[in-house]
Parts: sequence; structure tokens; C-alpha cells
Amino acid sequence: MEQINILTQNGLKVTKPRVTILNILEHVNKPLTAEEIYLKLQKIDKSINLSTVYRVLEVFIKNQIITKPFIKDDNKASFIINHHEHKHFLICSKCQKMVEIGECPFKTFEKSLEKETNFTITNHRFELFGICPNCK
Repeated sequence: MEQINILTQNGLKVTKPRVTILNILEHVNKPLTAEEIYLKLQKIDKSINLSTVYRVLEVFIKNQIITKPFIKDDNKASFIINHHEHKHFLICSKCQKMVEIGECPFKTFEKSLEKETNFTITNHRFELFGICPNCK
């Protein structure tokens, strides 16, 4: 089971809430808030409460298993599996559909910034928000 491997590779204890939350995040095509994850969990296992969801998500963020790609309009964080790939997205403000941008537009800009500021840039995120064709 892939979820168990992810947990053990990160030195984490394998628990039912962790495995179930990972499974939910792996089978969705958009970021979910903690509340959305909780509602999906309730259909699977009513014994897992919302505070457990928040604790599990914090552990996953700390271990870079998931990321928070953006904040929705209601200022609630959302979460996706961290595939450790360099990607950028267009995000629909209505349905939260995410479309991957083919290539990173920042390669040259990063080098220029590093030279100008003497910073060593280790990471960046780029997200554009708009309305997808289905929501127009």
C-alpha cells in the first residue's frame, strides 16, 4: 500500500487516520481544505474527528508529504500531495480546478535575482487565478 510506504519512508507511525487522509488526497484532482477532507472521512470512518485531521495535516506539512498550494477565497488553507515536482498552476477561483503550466517562466529571472541580490533561491511557487472555461 503506497500510503504506508510514504509514512514509513518519512519515519512516521502508520495510523488509520494518516493512511485514510493520504488515500483521500491521492484520489482527488484538486486541493482540499481540512473541512473537505473531514467530510470525506466521515463517509469512511466517523470515529476520526476534525482536530485529528488538523494534527495529521500539520505532521504531513512538517514532513513535506503535502503542501498548501494556495488559499481559497474564504481564507481557508487547502492541501495537496507533494509529488516533489517543480510545477506551476492556473487555478479557477470558482471550482478550484488546477491546470498545470507547461514550463517554469522563472529560470532566467531567478538567476538574475540571485546575481543582483546575492540570495540563493532555493524554491518558488507560481499560481495564477482566474475563471476556467467550464465556470465562465
